Amino acid sequence: MKTKSFLETESDTQAEQTAPRQQPSVLDQAGGTKGVVYSALPALAFVIAHNFSGITASIVAALAVAVAIGVVRLLRRESVQPAIGGVFGVAIAAGIVWFTGSAKDYFLIGIWASLAGAVLLLVSVLVRWPLAGVVWNAATGKGNVWRADKRSRFYYDVATLVLATVFGARFAVQQYLYATDQVGSLGVAKIAMGFPLLALALLVVAWAARRSNKRLTAIGLLPAERG
Repeated sequence: MKTKSFLETESDTQAEQTAPRQQPSVLDQAGGTKGVVYSALPALAFVIAHNFSGITASIVAALAVAVAIGVVRLLRRESVQPAIGGVFGVAIAAGIVWFTGSAKDYFLIGIWASLAGAVLLLVSVLVRWPLAGVVWNAATGKGNVWRADKRSRFYYDVATLVLATVFGARFAVQQYLYATDQVGSLGVAKIAMGFPLLALALLVVAWAARRSNKRLTAIGLLPAERG
């Protein structure tokens, strides 16, 4: 069996060290496909329990599902960070419901968080720092060079406005359902307008990044990528 020489081994080691680390995708950060599914289960459990029992049972059901998800991920040696965040979020929502005595308040934080997100995204476009470009380029290590090119800013403006539309639509639909006391429909809207809708908007962000990188490379603001 042929063995590698010292120089070949050292070359392989240097290649591994210099190879760019792949940035985790949004889906990866959410815990993968299973993480997205898991994130919807506490709200689903809350709505189902509310249809058959009172507020206390709904709170217990949502918390129990959130904790169970954390235990399952721990036993499978998967990342528990999404589960911990999920338990924390469910606990806060459950606390609000317990305090107000209204089941629809379980969705209150998400509703107003959507409005805050939409406003923040719109403001970032107005001040010429579109958040889609800021976050994407910070995550990929490209800095703020994209802001030197008007066309690149336009691409990220479009992506940021699409994200703002998603957050704004979430707020408008869920606030209407909240105002009309449609708890079951709120649960459906939270799941349907959650990550699936956000994933579509992120495709536009990816489009903007590709167009911007191509443009910046063409005008010399970014080095050409090596094959």
